[in-house]
Amino acid sequence: MSPPKAEIADLREGAKLRHAGLLFLLCWFVLAWPWLSGHVTIPYDAKAHFLPQVQFFAHALWQGESPFWTPFVFSGHPQVADPQSLIFSPPFALLALFDPAPGLWSADVTTLITIAAGGLALVIWARDQGWETGAAIFTALAFCFGAAMSWRIQHIGQVVSLSMLAITFMLLSRALSRGSWLCGLAAGITASFMVLERDQVALISVYFLTGYVVWHWFSAGVHHSGRRISSSLPPLIAGSIAGIVLVAIPILLTWLLAQMSNRPEIDFIGAGRGSLHPALMVTWLGPDLFGASGDMEDYWGPPSFVWHDTGLYIAQNMGVLYIGAVSFWLMLAGLFSGSLWLREIRFYTIAMLIMLIYALGWYTPVFRLMHMWLPGIDLFRRPADAVFLIGFLTAILAGHGANRLLRSATAPFSRDAWLSAGVVITLGFTYAAYLATHFHQWHEALEPFVISVAFILCAAAVIALVRWLQPIRPHLAAALLVAFAVLDLGFQNGHGGAVGLPPSTYEVLAHGSVNETMVDLKRRVQSGQTATQRDRVELIGLGFHWPNASLTYGLENTLGYNPVRLALYSAATGAGDTSGMHERKFSPLMPSYASPLANLLGLRYIASGVPLEKIDPSVTPGAFPLVARTVDGYIYENPKALPRVLFATRVQQADFDKLLSCGGMPDINYRNTVLLEGPTTPSLPSNATGSAAIREYHNSEIVIDTTSSDGGWLILNDVWHPWWFVEIDGKPAPMLRSNVLFRAVAVPAGTHSVRFNFRPLRGAIEQLTHGSWGPGFQPVGCAPSR
Repeated sequence: MSPPKAEIADLREGAKLRHAGLLFLLCWFVLAWPWLSGHVTIPYDAKAHFLPQVQFFAHALWQGESPFWTPFVFSGHPQVADPQSLIFSPPFALLALFDPAPGLWSADVTTLITIAAGGLALVIWARDQGWETGAAIFTALAFCFGAAMSWRIQHIGQVVSLSMLAITFMLLSRALSRGSWLCGLAAGITASFMVLERDQVALISVYFLTGYVVWHWFSAGVHHSGRRISSSLPPLIAGSIAGIVLVAIPILLTWLLAQMSNRPEIDFIGAGRGSLHPALMVTWLGPDLFGASGDMEDYWGPPSFVWHDTGLYIAQNMGVLYIGAVSFWLMLAGLFSGSLWLREIRFYTIAMLIMLIYALGWYTPVFRLMHMWLPGIDLFRRPADAVFLIGFLTAILAGHGANRLLRSATAPFSRDAWLSAGVVITLGFTYAAYLATHFHQWHEALEPFVISVAFILCAAAVIALVRWLQPIRPHLAAALLVAFAVLDLGFQNGHGGAVGLPPSTYEVLAHGSVNETMVDLKRRVQSGQTATQRDRVELIGLGFHWPNASLTYGLENTLGYNPVRLALYSAATGAGDTSGMHERKFSPLMPSYASPLANLLGLRYIASGVPLEKIDPSVTPGAFPLVARTVDGYIYENPKALPRVLFATRVQQADFDKLLSCGGMPDINYRNTVLLEGPTTPSLPSNATGSAAIREYHNSEIVIDTTSSDGGWLILNDVWHPWWFVEIDGKPAPMLRSNVLFRAVAVPAGTHSVRFNFRPLRGAIEQLTHGSWGPGFQPVGCAPSR
């Protein structure tokens, strides 16, 4: 008995899908080869910020430590709540589980495989829509190697978010079209993986998916909407339950961290400064027209040294929209022919226009309304991040055009549509030429301008040849279209310092590195460690990728690289987003390295790229001896750095908000005196004594033994945070905030064991119960100095 026709059709479609997937992976391998081969590595934030995060994560797991708190940046940071720690990022969690020491190459491969997974999902989706195999591969390649997925590949979290969006979108499409609760459950799980990145791409992807569901319900007309809604409820409910369960706690912790951070919300002006400048839309014609792949001083697009007065603050590679020359031709032809308004593709056209308006930020009045009324938008600072979604959607729109090109027996687009597309392209290049002339930048713009024109013209020829071949050699036509896309994306989007740099650039972060500066610091810190002493270091002015190297080497750093920091710590120390440059912002409480707060931090060694007096002109000669001169910079020692644990028998009341605002730490002996807020108990007898010694020190658990004649206060010079708790001999005790920034606990006379534990869930519950968001720093007025 022969199998049913439906079964045969399914087998054939399965074979075609596997064929399409394998061909896509072959193209992906070719385009990804510069990174897979180790010839280049993904640069900038991928290494400066994200690689040290996953290295710390892996090291903690393999050492049996908790990765939820790190002592290695900003004198202590709650990784469990940080959106960029990668703890809840499935691809990098797997990397940390299987590789105890992730390096440059393994991190790059993880990123590229994640992108490939998103591309495969789009191949499946396109085949589900009945698209030709060539069009499905073409769409996936434009998605994986176009626009922000190429030019912003260093923003690992957002790349993972968009890859998970593609997977979720495919599963959700199947769930809605088939009424499958299993697909809905899977979509909910992958959507949670997307949301767990907790970035702006994930947020606007949630809005996109929500719009997609609503469109599915009502796009077939009112008479069919009821049936569509009822059939979609089981998969949507299954997915929603799974997603909420997986994201609830991490999202809660991140929200609470935001309330305690330096950026609890972003106002309209702050967000608007991250808008996409309208002039950057010419990068649809050529990605490097403004020199985005070169050095910062050679870039001349908005904003730049040449094109200033924009009020913008975005990276030079953020606004690149290029997804391929053929793709742009097809998208324009579809727009002018009206095919992008067909029911099957109309939603994506509308969504792309909305994303473009969002990305333009303050250049349209719409973004102000979005910022005001859409939940979550005011948590993020760059509407230009929507370029990721623009790349995703333009890939689909171009893929739709490619499918029409490869399938239609007649002309897929009218002559007028092609002419109109040509006029727009000509106007675009004319505008680019005008800008290069106006800003006197032809010396930078000529080569990328000529290359872009050449690719646009070649793309027109390829389209004409594909159209001629399609009726007689359809497979050859599809192969030609895909091959040109690989060549185009590989050359235009696959070269330059914005997407790949030599691995030697990041030698200090490489596995097994014996960097002179870091090895010297590690040796000095380890040799000075005692039962009371745990010295901190500060990495300042050594280069963009250095601040988080302390996570790689396990050095307790007073600074780091992270846009999200504890507000209390930033106010106390002046810590900014990064310490890679030679400038160091000090604070009223820490006006210099020669200050009580620096000593309390135990800041023993300062590794600087320039002489210390250029960073802190107030330091007196000889106060910080130069103890080493390395190829990277200078290492200075602070001989006044205090131990990590102290035992105080005297107490003094202080107004912490005033100290943070005005400075003026009291001139007292901090080895035996502690500053506390509010009513204080009297100091102990003058002959009272006490001591403290560290028995165990782990990421999220610290055990200290104390001995005293009359009791006193144990001071742990680690950053105070409401998710840390303390026990004395196994019994809970109130954890005090001491000396503005640190932890303390009152201990009775005798010998005791004091245990500090980091318990984020318990801390979050108590914060919600008591309505407390942190230490509550409120700037106060300062009396004028006399």
